Amino acid sequence: MIVPITGNVSYSITLDPTVWIFDDRKILLEEAFSTQGSEKEEIDPLQTASERFNREVLDTKMNRPPVNRSISKLEGEAILTNSYVMPLHDFITNAEIKSDAIDATLVTSADDDVTVTLDELTNGYFLFALDGQPLRDDGPVHFYYKDGSNVESPIKK
Repeated sequence: MIVPITGNVSYSITLDPTVWIFDDRKILLEEAFSTQGSEKEEIDPLQTASERFNREVLDTKMNRPPVNRSISKLEGEAILTNSYVMPLHDFITNAEIKSDAIDATLVTSADDDVTVTLDELTNGYFLFALDGQPLRDDGPVHFYYKDGSNVESPIKK
């Protein structure tokens, strides 16, 4: 039930989707694609540059994964009934894709390997829990594009 990120990266990493249920970065499957149209706000380039500078230079603590807070009983029950996706951006950033990399290959158990662009991979999602349960039969993850164009037929490991 692990997912390795290997190849043309500085750091090969291994992901364990079974622990993501407790990660604050998870997103409800229903909400992952519904906000795509409403995100078109005006972006201030100066504000963006300032935030990037602060993130990359001043505050190295932001590169650490978030610390989980306590989960209430109600939240625990919701976790066990909902479906969740995990954004891949943080993991791909931590693996540090080398500059000469062109694309990424998602290796599947059915030998139907799928090639995606680095942008599609970095901005994509892994479905890791369906109705609160790990994907045991056709998992451990399913890959979704950020725009949700493959919601009906995700790429399965």
